[in-house]
Amino acid sequence: MFAYVIRRILATIPVMGVVAIFVFLLLHLTPGDPAAVIAGDYASPADVERIRETLGLNRPLHIQFFTWAGRLFQGDLGISIFSKVPVIKLIGQRIEPTLALATTTIFFAVLVAVPLGVLAAWKSGTWIDRSVMIFAVLGFSVPIFIIAYSMIWTLSIHLHWFPVQGYKSFLIQTGTGIDGAAIIGIGFEGVCRDSGRSGCGLVPFFRHITLPSVALGLVYVALIARITRASVMEVLTEDYIRTAHAKGLSSRVVLIRHALKNASVPIVTVIGIGIALLLGGVVVTESVFNIPGLGRLTVDAILHRDYPIIQGLILIFAGVYVLINLLVDISYTFLDPRIRY
Repeated sequence: MFAYVIRRILATIPVMGVVAIFVFLLLHLTPGDPAAVIAGDYASPADVERIRETLGLNRPLHIQFFTWAGRLFQGDLGISIFSKVPVIKLIGQRIEPTLALATTTIFFAVLVAVPLGVLAAWKSGTWIDRSVMIFAVLGFSVPIFIIAYSMIWTLSIHLHWFPVQGYKSFLIQTGTGIDGAAIIGIGFEGVCRDSGRSGCGLVPFFRHITLPSVALGLVYVALIARITRASVMEVLTEDYIRTAHAKGLSSRVVLIRHALKNASVPIVTVIGIGIALLLGGVVVTESVFNIPGLGRLTVDAILHRDYPIIQGLILIFAGVYVLINLLVDISYTFLDPRIRY
């Protein structure tokens, strides 16, 4: 087991190396002069030359790569062309809303989809099964932005149950230290940690994050529910399930302890795929709900042609994707003792 984990970790190194090369060449694959593309149509020759000097584009390509890679190993993702702020700092400022949205979305999707899939498999062929499958098809077919705007129009504008847009942190100022610095903690409602304004805490956080999480999570509910149903239905035809029923075990025990446990490998796989797909979903969701996360940062960087930010975000997203695949592979050995590497 330990040797397998080490091998998988080592296997991620060439993968991230290829991603790093692609990210570096992203700037040079742009047709024309990269500095002129970044500067825009109305830039003066001095502006173009300044950008070329800032990015080091006037040096040989291999020198540019080794310089960029050396900074990368030191945790330096570069400086934003327009805001002049280090990319790693911009990502640090925006990562909390994205992590919060992704976490609540996955929890919502798993808590709803797995019971729905198990129920549909248990009641296979009935109206319950057909209803779950119709919901799954619709949820997987309708684009995220249509679901999001429909929920905003119904639940926010007409019923006033949730805010239309925005994000509130669950972290608040809980006190002041000896040196006068604010002590940050988690509370129900209080003063925001960074702006000093009221309106942050768990209650405002859940009011603002509920609609985005549900809108984004419905797609993954549909996907996970379909895979759960198919996996559990396959397991329910096995001989040991009939033996468990013959021993007098209740249907609940058979479903949870025997069927769901043995069908967990495909379910965990699709949950891992869903987490990876969230990287694209948060871009749309954060744009619709005006959430200041990494998705909005990606859109703004593309619109402004801020290549250092784009390069940094691609590296971060690729690293998360590789890490999730690694964790999913390792989880197989715990879920199914028959799997050995």
